[in-house]
Amino acid sequence: MKGIHGILSVLLINFVLADPSPKDADLVTELVNMTTFDTYKMYSGMLPVGNTTKELHYVLVESASENNATDPLILWFNGGPGCLSMLAFMQEHGPWVMDSGEETFHKNNYSWNTNASMLYIEMPAGVGYSWCNSSVESCDYTDVTSADQNLLALIAWFDRFPEYKPKDLFISGESYSGIYVPNLLKVVDTYNKNLTNTSEKINVKGMMVGNGVTNWTYDTMPATIDMAYWHSIMSEEIHDKMTEEQCDWSGIAFGNNPSDSCMNYFDEFQTAIQYINIYNIYGKCYGGAPSEDDKEDEEP
Repeated sequence: MKGIHGILSVLLINFVLADPSPKDADLVTELVNMTTFDTYKMYSGMLPVGNTTKELHYVLVESASENNATDPLILWFNGGPGCLSMLAFMQEHGPWVMDSGEETFHKNNYSWNTNASMLYIEMPAGVGYSWCNSSVESCDYTDVTSADQNLLALIAWFDRFPEYKPKDLFISGESYSGIYVPNLLKVVDTYNKNLTNTSEKINVKGMMVGNGVTNWTYDTMPATIDMAYWHSIMSEEIHDKMTEEQCDWSGIAFGNNPSDSCMNYFDEFQTAIQYINIYNIYGKCYGGAPSEDDKEDEEP
């Protein structure tokens, strides 16, 4: 048992074991290929979503700084929708990360828990270890219901970790979290305003979103094509044809395709970027080299 599969197995075992104290049961003392967590604490467990059968998986990595008592709490979501937040924990800004193409973890000198306590939540239910009992209720979700369920899970988390209530909370994420984050911020604000007991308020201070989806008119495929053009990934000829045809890419994610000629240009664009990692155009592509069949298809 090693690598990411080993880590996930340990996390799963950790929160399946029964214990009368949820917080104590959630404590993770060590993980495969990583280290013992003795200079700061790590927790992994499940959070109930109100009175539903749904539960959301969380991981908390406490701040490793000397100012732990006053360091903020950062709640993180990955995007998708449907991307598990363990991706950020294991490959982006967790204390130990695994580089693409590797099989072991190494210490991350740029871990966000250097100066903040990091709370990773996998959502909506059905993503990662978060689950719902599909025989009782549907796992379907919307942006609105996801925000409501995230609030219920966050309230349950604060009940388990009341010492974090006074800390400044920043809600953060990337990609589709441009939808998740402001929606949760909105319901948290409404929740706080409706409370009669001010001590129960969630001390949210702000939000942070990277590469966020906010408006389909500009984001996702329109932004991808603009980025590809300005980084010389696509030819100027294809781009000029798209511009002349006034191709509208804002609805393509929903099956609302533009004209046939625009879709032909889009197919050319897709062919041009098929061997490029669009999430890291300067990084190494681990998808493998083109096959002989692929090369034959590309010959004029």
